[in-house]
Amino acid sequence: MADYSGIDFLRLDELLSDEERLARDTVREFVTHEFLPKIQEHVRQDGSFPMELVPSMAELGLFGANLHGYGCAGMNNVAYGLVMQELERGDSGLRSFASVQGSLVMFPIHAYGSDAQKERWLPALQSGEAVGCFGLTEPDFGSHIAAMRTKAERRGDGWVLNGAKRWITNGTLSEVAVVWASTEEGVRGFLVERGTPGFEARDIKGKFSLRASVTSELFFNDVELPDESRLPGVGGMKGPLSCLTQARYGIAWGALGAAMACYDEALEYTKERIVAGGPLAGKQLTQQKLVFMLTEITKGQLLALRLGRLKDEGNMEHAMVSLAKRNNVDIALQIAREARDLLGANGIVDDYQAMRHMMNLETVRTYEGTHDVHTLILGETLTGLRAL
Repeated sequence: MADYSGIDFLRLDELLSDEERLARDTVREFVTHEFLPKIQEHVRQDGSFPMELVPSMAELGLFGANLHGYGCAGMNNVAYGLVMQELERGDSGLRSFASVQGSLVMFPIHAYGSDAQKERWLPALQSGEAVGCFGLTEPDFGSHIAAMRTKAERRGDGWVLNGAKRWITNGTLSEVAVVWASTEEGVRGFLVERGTPGFEARDIKGKFSLRASVTSELFFNDVELPDESRLPGVGGMKGPLSCLTQARYGIAWGALGAAMACYDEALEYTKERIVAGGPLAGKQLTQQKLVFMLTEITKGQLLALRLGRLKDEGNMEHAMVSLAKRNNVDIALQIAREARDLLGANGIVDDYQAMRHMMNLETVRTYEGTHDVHTLILGETLTGLRAL
């Protein structure tokens, strides 16, 4: 597997610290030499993630990388973003595994959990000894999460949980699920352990996208939970929405990784492909497409870097994350499509990356807030009016 040097047209590396570059370069090497040689076999299977790499990912500090304590790496948010970029350069499923583990499972336990919950779960999740999942989306409600039908009712000193969640990354792999449910007191989060009576997880098969990722449904039938399973530090929609903000931030960086992989592949391919007496890269239309790709990647890098600095300063706002997620995923998908086009018929086989990234990015455009949902978030921020 050839080494990958990255894309840095505006010399943004000069704006990074030594620690930030080291985090990125370490994960870049891992993706190039340990992950990419395995991805083809897992994509050809249906819903297979290379679990044998989890210990290496944990050793690199990739789980809860921007959290502090409990064995977490404590990276700043720019370093964390660069790590997500490199993971998604490998595959969206690889970034999703780490992102769900850190932003959607460890973050809410870290931010809202009891001391006992933190001590029990965070070291195990950080070390990869345990895998977690995040149960918010339901079969009938994706973007309209306030209409969730999963309910938790008080019974004595505990709770009884009923409902279902769908499109859950790592559902059948997980030892614990962070599940959001409607209660008489508003939305609450619960930690539901594998093996709890009435709790079942099943894989979703037949996906065209994110094939190297396990996607599941969760079912809760009169699941009895002690009050100690409830996340005590948050109530209402703040809990799940704050988790989504963390995950969306990582996606804004990650999508750039997919775009960079596609651009790099298209550039090298077109320089070597001989068409009409010369390299395909020497044709006007080819250069137009390559320039478009580079321009949009560079703008996306600037956007992500500024967002990361604001997050590290404590000045990031959720609408800023919507802007970055919306833009960077959109341009990554456009770049993947252009790269597939430049590869011609070769672009449809899995010896090349472009179409795999293109299909994955269709999912990334949909989850953690669709492109249109982020448009409406930004529209409301600009006008003060919630669109109907």
